[in-house]
Amino acid sequence: MAAPDQPFTAPDAQAIEEIALATLEGLPEAFRAHLGEVVLIVEDYADDETLAALGIEHPLDLSGVYHGRPVGEKSSSDSGAVPDRIHLYRRAILEEWIETGVSLDDLVAHVMIHEIGHHFGLSDDDMHALEDAVA
Repeated sequence: MAAPDQPFTAPDAQAIEEIALATLEGLPEAFRAHLGEVVLIVEDYADDETLAALGIEHPLDLSGVYHGRPVGEKSSSDSGAVPDRIHLYRRAILEEWIETGVSLDDLVAHVMIHEIGHHFGLSDDDMHALEDAVA
């Protein structure tokens, strides 16, 4: 096989976002219906404030985080609050992709579903079941 004309480049933030959005589209409607206000943000690394709040020392140790209140804890007094956000951290995801050999689509879906699970207040077992339903 001939070598490609272009050298391989790491997937950019847009590529990660496209995989994450495809994961959202694959969720059961019961979940999608409650995600309309959640904002998806893809950044290279978590900021220092987020890392410190979670007790994480190295930015490559955090591939995603949910900022917000789980659906079951929301109230009418939340009106005007900052929207819930799911942050995906591209460089940490790419590092894990390289280290594990898991497909990028599967890895991004796994991180995305984990963060969606926090939005719904799901247990780890529930998150695994949801991930199996999307696969």
